[in-house]
Order: sequence, then C-alpha cells, then structure tokens
Amino acid sequence: MMKPTLQVRLSQHLALTPQLQQSIRLLQLSTLELQQEIEQMLEQNPFLETDDEAAAYDTAPAERAGEPARERDDAEGADGADGEAAMPEVKGDDFGTTEREDWENGTEKDDFDGIREMPSASSSPGQVEDDGGDFERGDGHISLQEHLRAQMAGMRMSEPDRAALEVLIESLNADGYLADALEDIAARLAEMLGMPLDDEESREELLARLQIALKWLHSMDPPGVGARDLGECLCLQLRGGPRNEAQAIALLICQHHLELLAKRDYKRLAALTGADEALVREAQALIVQCEPKPGRPFEDTETYAVVPDVIVRRSGRGWKVALNPEVMPKLRINDLYAQAVRGGRGANGPHAGLSSRLQEARWFMKNIQQRFDTILRVSSAIVERQKSFFSHGEIAMKPLVLREIADELGLHESTISRVTTAKYLASPMGTFELKYFFGSSLNTESGGNASSTAVRALIKQLVSAEDAAKPLSDSQLSQMLDEQGITVARRTVAKYREALKIAPANQRRA
Repeated sequence: MMKPTLQVRLSQHLALTPQLQQSIRLLQLSTLELQQEIEQMLEQNPFLETDDEAAAYDTAPAERAGEPARERDDAEGADGADGEAAMPEVKGDDFGTTEREDWENGTEKDDFDGIREMPSASSSPGQVEDDGGDFERGDGHISLQEHLRAQMAGMRMSEPDRAALEVLIESLNADGYLADALEDIAARLAEMLGMPLDDEESREELLARLQIALKWLHSMDPPGVGARDLGECLCLQLRGGPRNEAQAIALLICQHHLELLAKRDYKRLAALTGADEALVREAQALIVQCEPKPGRPFEDTETYAVVPDVIVRRSGRGWKVALNPEVMPKLRINDLYAQAVRGGRGANGPHAGLSSRLQEARWFMKNIQQRFDTILRVSSAIVERQKSFFSHGEIAMKPLVLREIADELGLHESTISRVTTAKYLASPMGTFELKYFFGSSLNTESGGNASSTAVRALIKQLVSAEDAAKPLSDSQLSQMLDEQGITVARRTVAKYREALKIAPANQRRA
C-alpha cells in the first residue's frame, strides 16, 4: 500500500491577463466591429472621450514598420497611454473598393450565352471619393412594389379585386417572383377581407379571385413579374413579343427543356422540339433577350464599400504603406476626471473606486494603438513581399504563407491570422483583404515555385483568349500551363476553374 507524500513541482504556464485578452480580441475585430466596441466603451467609461481635434499621428512606414516588436509594459498605473490615437487626414488619391455581388445559379442572364465570371477583387474596382472616402448612393430609388402600385392606381377594379392584387404584390420577392403558394396568400387575403376560410366554398372563391388578380399582375410592367418559376417568367416575356415559329419553339423550351438549354445540348433540343438546330439557336437568341429577374432594375443598388485599414501608394520605385486615417479612432482621457482621481488617490480616498476605470481607459487606448501598429507592420511586410503584384497584377503574385511573415516580424502565426482576417488594403490595383496575398505554391520546371493566385490568373487569361467554337478543356489548360513551366494536374485546374466561376468547356462552346 502506497503512502501519501507531498511533492514540490516547478512548472511554467502562460496566464492571460485581462489586458492581454482585450488586446487579442481587439486585434481580430473588423473595422466595423472595432467602431462598435469603441462606442460601447465610450458609453461605459466616463474617463474616455473622443477628440475631434486630436494631434496628428505619425504613420511613416519606414520608421514604424521597421522598428522591432516592442515589449508592452503590463504594470498597473502605466501613464503612457494618456495621449490620443489620432490620424492625419489623407485626401486626393483614389483607391479601388470591393463590391459585393450575389450570383445565383440558373437565374443569371449570361448563363445562356458565354462565360459567367465572378468579379475578382481586382476587377473593375470602384473609386473612393476625393472628399476622404464618403460613399454615397443616389436618391429617388423606387421599389418594385411602389412601381406596381402606381400602375394599379389607374386600373378600374372592385375593392375585393384590388385587395387581392395588393396582397399578391406584397408577396413578391426581390427578384419579382411570387414567393408563396396561392393557398397561403388566400389565407392572408381572407384575414384582410374578414372572410372565414372554414368552408370549401369560401376557399374556392378566394382562390378564383386570386387567379384573376394574378392575370392582372402578369399584364403589368415589368414583363414577367409575378411568375412562380424561371420558366413561367420567360414565357410571360416571350408571349409579349412577335409570334413566329422561333417564338413557339422558345416557349416550348422554357416550359419543358430549360436544363438542356443551359447545357447547350442543341441536338437533343432539336429532336425533342421537332425543329432543326438553326431554329433552336434562333429560339435561344429570343430567350437570352429575356430578363430572368424582373425585379432586378428596382433593387436597391447600394454598393457595400469596404473601408480599407491601410493604404498603399507608389513612392519612387517602391511602395509606401500608411494607415487609413478614416478608421483611426480619435480618443483621449478626460483631463478633468483624471486630475480629480489623481488628487484623491489612496485606499480611503473619495475616488478610490474610479481608479480602476481610469486604468481601464488607459489600457483600452494602449491596446487600440498596439492593434494599429501590428496591422501596419504586417501590411508593410506583405507589401514588401508582394511588390511585384502591385506593379504587374495578380499574375505576378508570389507564394506566401503566414509562417513567413510571422518569422520575419517575430510574431506568432495566430497573430498574423488575426491581423489578416477582415482587414483590407487599398491600392491603385484595387482593394483586397490581407488574406488575399497569401497562397500556396506550385512547382515550376525551373525548380522554383508559383503562387496559386498567379496560376488562377493564367487560367483566366487562357480562357478569355480561347476560340469560342473550340473552348479549352481542363486537360488542355493543364498542358498549356506545363508548356509555360508550371506543373498543374488536371484536377487542380478544374478546382481553380470552378473557383473562378468559369463553366466547363462543353458549356462555354458558342
């Protein structure tokens, strides 16, 4: 039987202080989340206030990015954060912004003709306004429902029919489709009219009234509004055009064979419709002219602009990196409150309970300052590694992993990951998330490495220059890359092609 004994063991472990936890949390926040965090702290802490006339903050990259990582003093009572993290105003230079667009399979107009490309971060960038980055959207926007109600005002119909049409208009989604089944809409209409739906006769009466209102809706502008699916939407628009043999074949295709049309299987379409291939192609041309989303022109086209955290400008033969003054908070400690607390220090002082709040405000400002210092150091290191990209585009992107930047700056990989997530860099090439500049490497014939981003750019370039009648297959693309000294398997080419939203060769054939 073993006897209980006492042993002394020495061990090391990392204790995350509240200040360090806050520093880590602030580092991983996006610009919008940081602003919300600052607003919350301003409400909670009376010692913290905004300073709209704060002194300029030095953002010279040569001095700040090149300095070694500073050791942060964790001692309580550190008074070095009483200053404010203010930024100078930068105006006059235009930098691209990233626009967010939603693409849905099967409903884009370009699906029937040519390659549908997903806009990359560097393609057709918007512009930051010269007044410092205020993004404005045009006024006078009219919604689809308002457009339809304006037409309804000039129609002569009974009040029950008007109510039925109104409830149908309210049931339309943003694309102009009728999102709900008529049975569900009938229940809402019954509630509006105060009618019971207990008996079958009342239900049938309401459904018949909705069918009549639906015909009214289908006759309104824009053509195709109120359709239940894509086929019906296209048919409604085709029926408004000239009647000929091509229109009849187009209607037949939209009703029964849209999947074959998307695959461009003209031979099978000709066999199923009884038309020759030339007539099928003529019918396809009619279908392509239709709008698969009638509500699209009435969408709120607000651009979701990404506010960059850092700005890159050309400086001589190189590139200069600076923090964006628009995202730098201007904060300071309230001197009046701070002096009152310092005058009453001590365990029994009148303001002893407020000392911790003062220290909390100081640490918050210090951690925000450290956040932007780290973002600037990491961004400067990335730009230095990828300077060829800013001169020649994504085809000149070099392979880069988090570990390389972490080793260079003396930081942990997890820190680099936090810094590069939801942080953006604006340059003359466009606006990009910092993570965009990292990519795996592929072997080259010369023994070097090529970035996966550069390979994707090459694939896009090859596809854009291909013969539309004889599009390049994945195997051919792989072979062409191999001829340029880049070893890429066919499966990898297919993966990159799908990531670029490029259709397979059989669907790209014109």
